[in-house]
Amino acid sequence: MMTLCRDHDQMALRFADICSQAGVRIMDIYQTDFETNTKLDKSPVTEADEVAEEVILKALEQDFPGIPVLAEESFSAGFRPDTTGEFLLVDPIDGTREFISRNGEFTVNIALIEKARPVAGCVYAPARHQTFYGARSAWTAPVAAGKSVQDCSPTRIQTRPVPVAGPTAVMSRSHVDADTLEFAERHGVSPENRVSAGSSLKFCLIASGQADLYPRFGPTMEWDTGAGHAVLNAAGGRVTRPDGGEFLYGKKAAGYFNGPFVAWGQSAD
Repeated sequence: MMTLCRDHDQMALRFADICSQAGVRIMDIYQTDFETNTKLDKSPVTEADEVAEEVILKALEQDFPGIPVLAEESFSAGFRPDTTGEFLLVDPIDGTREFISRNGEFTVNIALIEKARPVAGCVYAPARHQTFYGARSAWTAPVAAGKSVQDCSPTRIQTRPVPVAGPTAVMSRSHVDADTLEFAERHGVSPENRVSAGSSLKFCLIASGQADLYPRFGPTMEWDTGAGHAVLNAAGGRVTRPDGGEFLYGKKAAGYFNGPFVAWGQSAD
């Protein structure tokens, strides 16, 4: 397989295939009467989260040796990698609640962080057979679990200018709050232009020109956002703090918790 590669586009492509491999194990469990447990932070976890992370970590160690990996389940188990330089972010299943409810809106996420910024990433929705990936440019492809993205006719995606009729805001299906609604209203989002979606797919809706902003004031972790942020950057969008400041990664002192952020499309401000 691939040895250590520094080409960000090739890394994003490889992330896509690794996510697809993890998707095989995820979908095997998705079709069963799996059990749900609760972690110390009160968030849900299933066998699929743990098995998928094992697949991903093994592949990353083989293909990108020496790059530290910050992954959700190993972090929960007490592992603390060195994130002072470049590192990889892994969320084996973002949207575990969506996985449990079987609505298909869960994703597998891998991102490369350099100088506190996401520079390559992949978001894969195995139940929907759809992958989004990118570094210098962003792409999507209809990828069934276990298949290679290169065999599935990738299509380039990009953000859109905000429509004359007004912006569409995508919001968390499980975590909408008053601050989010107020921000959307202040930026011209009418009630009929609010779209609910789970997991990091929200970033991908903006990256593919289906929505214009994603405000998030509730708590998230870095592994929840890194891959989607990378894809959105590659598609011509950006992610900022609500005050417009830069949204950065490697926040070890904060336990890798994110503060509030807004994901923007091409012409939002």
